[in-house]
Amino acid sequence: MTTTDWTLADTLGLRRRPAPTGASLYRIFVRNLVLPFRIGIYEHEIDAAQRVRVNVDLLVEAPAATDALEHVLNYETIVDGVRRLAERGHIPLAEGLAEDILDLCFADPRVVTARIGVEKLDIYAEAESVGVVLRKRRERRRTSL
Repeated sequence: MTTTDWTLADTLGLRRRPAPTGASLYRIFVRNLVLPFRIGIYEHEIDAAQRVRVNVDLLVEAPAATDALEHVLNYETIVDGVRRLAERGHIPLAEGLAEDILDLCFADPRVVTARIGVEKLDIYAEAESVGVVLRKRRERRRTSL
C-alpha cells in the first residue's frame, strides 16, 4: 500500500486490514504537542519562534504479551525527538518538519505506518491553524525463497 492508497476509513480506523506477516499491532500516539519552532519562509518566521502543534499517530508491531518497557515503542522517544527538532534551528517548511518527524518515527523498525500533523497556530487570526498532514507506510519486507 502506498500513501495514495489511504482512505478516510483507514485514518479513522474504520477499515481493518490484516496485520503484516501475522504480527500483532498496536497504536501509539502523541496528541497536540505544542512547541516553539522557528519555521517558515518569511523573515519574521526565521528570526522568532512561533507555536507549532504536532500530532503523531503510529501503528507499531507488537511483541508477544509483555509488560517490559524495552519491548515496546515508548512515546517519550517521540516527544523527546520532536523537542530536539524544535531546538535545532530554522526549518523552512512545515512539510520538511513533518518529514523529519516521519524519519524519527521510522528509525524504529517496528513502526508500520505513521500519520504526522504539523500545524502553525499563529498565522491567521481567522483560522485556528494552518499546516500539513503526511502519511507513510513501511514497505513490506520481502523474503527470498
